[in-house]
Amino acid sequence: MTVCGKDCVVANPPNDQIYEFTGVYKPARGKKESLGLENTVWANTVLASSGWMLCLVLHTGSETRMAMNTHEPRHKIGKVDLEMNRLSKILFAMMALISLVVIALDGFQGPWYFKFFRMILLLSSIIPISMRINLDFAKIYYCIKIGNDKEIEGCVARTTTIPEELGRI
Repeated sequence: MTVCGKDCVVANPPNDQIYEFTGVYKPARGKKESLGLENTVWANTVLASSGWMLCLVLHTGSETRMAMNTHEPRHKIGKVDLEMNRLSKILFAMMALISLVVIALDGFQGPWYFKFFRMILLLSSIIPISMRINLDFAKIYYCIKIGNDKEIEGCVARTTTIPEELGRI
């Protein structure tokens, strides 16, 4: 990036690397000055100066490093929930396979797809939905207990994964 008037600034183009900045300030008269990270001022910075200073804004708007480093927040999910999801998928696949084997042993006679769904309904007790509900209620209860604990005043559990992560520590 080159900004030229009477004086000239040559700097690297906008990027999201917040700890790297290189450039050169070339005045109309005088010697060149190298620009580095120590010459940068970040957003909302207050400067106290007893003399004068020369400032130049190079990148604004979506070109600022702060804007380039903003990302969508990731979804936080606990390890117990991930394990439960994985086990539920395995159990569902196993349930569908058993249903298919039973229908295959019957010889796929008649409207076999109705029998397949009937077997899925009969075997649906393999996946314990109540365990997921019990885990969620337990997490809520633990968060309430953490919030009401007299030994840790002011502690607020803002997510239900806090007790789970504390338990893993």
